[in-house]
Amino acid sequence: MRFDNIFLKSYIKIMKNGKKITMINIMSDPRYQGKHVILIANKVYTATTGTIANKIVDRLEKKYPKEIPAMTYIPKSDTLILWL
Repeated sequence: MRFDNIFLKSYIKIMKNGKKITMINIMSDPRYQGKHVILIANKVYTATTGTIANKIVDRLEKKYPKEIPAMTYIPKSDTLILWL
């Protein structure tokens, strides 16, 4: 699959009723678990791997030069995070 197809499929617009999308809303949504999530210009993009997420961010920085993307990985609910 070409990267262009992955980029187009990764875009999810969830803006409803003119509300602003926040990372708090995204983190509480179960459909993003196990994915890398990028939020920019009130639009949400997802990726399954960090490499694809980096490519999406590179493309978004060119598309939205005045915006700063917020990016995070949302682990699955049964993932154990160890702190050392």
